[in-house]
Amino acid sequence: MVLLRFAPSPTGPLHLGGLRMALYNHLYARKLQGKWILRVEDTDTTRSVPGSVEGIQKALSWAGLDYDYGPGKDGPHGPYFQSERRDLYRSYANRLIDSGHAYRCFCSADELADIKARLARSGSNNTYDKKCLHLSDEEVARKVRAGEKHVVRINDGIVPTRPPTHDIVYGYVRDAHLSLATDPVLLKTDQFPTYHLASVVDDHEMGITHVLRGEEWLPSLPLHLDLYTHLNLTPPEFAHIPLLLNPDKSKMSKRNGDVQVVDYMRRGWEPQAILNWLALAGWGAKHESEQAIPSESSSSSSRSPSPHRLEDAPDSTHLMTLSEMIEAFDLSALTHRSSVLDVTKLEYINKHHLMKLWSNPGGLDELANRVHGIVKEAFKASPYTTVENIKMAITLLEGRLTNIHDIPLHAPYLFIDSDWTSEEAKSMIQNIPTEKRLHIIDAFKTIIQANGWLTFEASSHESIMGALHHEREKLGVSLKTFMGVLRHALTGMKDGPGIIDVVRALGHERTIVRLDAAKELKENGLDGETN
Repeated sequence: MVLLRFAPSPTGPLHLGGLRMALYNHLYARKLQGKWILRVEDTDTTRSVPGSVEGIQKALSWAGLDYDYGPGKDGPHGPYFQSERRDLYRSYANRLIDSGHAYRCFCSADELADIKARLARSGSNNTYDKKCLHLSDEEVARKVRAGEKHVVRINDGIVPTRPPTHDIVYGYVRDAHLSLATDPVLLKTDQFPTYHLASVVDDHEMGITHVLRGEEWLPSLPLHLDLYTHLNLTPPEFAHIPLLLNPDKSKMSKRNGDVQVVDYMRRGWEPQAILNWLALAGWGAKHESEQAIPSESSSSSSRSPSPHRLEDAPDSTHLMTLSEMIEAFDLSALTHRSSVLDVTKLEYINKHHLMKLWSNPGGLDELANRVHGIVKEAFKASPYTTVENIKMAITLLEGRLTNIHDIPLHAPYLFIDSDWTSEEAKSMIQNIPTEKRLHIIDAFKTIIQANGWLTFEASSHESIMGALHHEREKLGVSLKTFMGVLRHALTGMKDGPGIIDVVRALGHERTIVRLDAAKELKENGLDGETN
């Protein structure tokens, strides 16, 4: 069975890069009719933050990414916390020691610092002189009996014979051992494993068939494949995913608050839109051909193109549901470069996901109920913050609303009176003579009341606009002035939906009351006319 894993560390809230990695694991597992595990890599106890696991689970649930096994979903691969698997790591470390592929190192932190500095002064690229590799078995046994602290290091001088290093995204990857520390540590002094050992052991023991992880681990891939070979284990297939960057090109980090998934949840972004946005960041590359398998003498850290060519890859704003992403997902179509997340693309994608949602049966009710509390909080004294009025607002703002939480920002006039005190409102009627403004308002009231409100409601948009143009021509004013006065009176905002739509949303009574109030602005000192 195809089995993948998403393995975050519980060091804080899940960020967008982590959610994207979970998404890619979900997409690839489902595309191959497989399953995926949530595994918690909590071996670095100094960085663990209480509540992180629950936060990760909540973010995954919000996004609709349901893992098959993991915390709260027991299965045949547990335990799912690495801190509960320490005996397993020690067992594998001992296997490597017994076979001569690893050794115990008793050097203190000060000794290691001195050794590294000495090697650097001599011009060596090594970071350790392998001092403890040369200890006799008797010396090692004596130090262990005495309780001396030590780590377990892999002996990187033993290079196994194995197939060339291959990655699903990058193709064949040349040897990068020289970019790593000398004899990397596998087991720390506290007997917790490093990522190198823990990931290899857990992926094998859990039966992981495909490993999708960040490209920062690509230089370590040859080392990990060496460990599989030393332990006589069959490795999974690897796919290293290019990283996401902040708009300033910095690496995305949990310490940067504006990339935390919980913030996007609070701001009201649609989970399907977030997934759509993240999935397409870096997806859609076209790679020409497969490069030949590199020879062992090739230089380090060079990457080859993927062996696939994709003709119809989605662009970065292509609208997709989760099921459509699963069907179309192709790891070979990922770019080989890090991608910057562009929030303007999220706004576009979110707007269209909203429009699709409220056009579905029950979708409008769902959205209105979801945002009801936000609108009530924004307009606490208003009697108009009902679900029905919110549904009216959503419909009115169709095509303008990029985030459901922005209703109070875009249409406050539906819930409270127009704010004629703002600089924006004052500028709308600046230089328009009061008499002309009042004539425009009266002309509009005449249109509304001429045949009764029901007639106005039932009339077509075109017939009402025809009546408006007729009155405008009688007054001899420009369309901009005529409509600007009405928009000022009814909304107090320069931009917004069409005036006829606004009137229908407000209703007869509120429209007339607001028009009458607008006529009294001069008496209240809010008329924009200049002397």
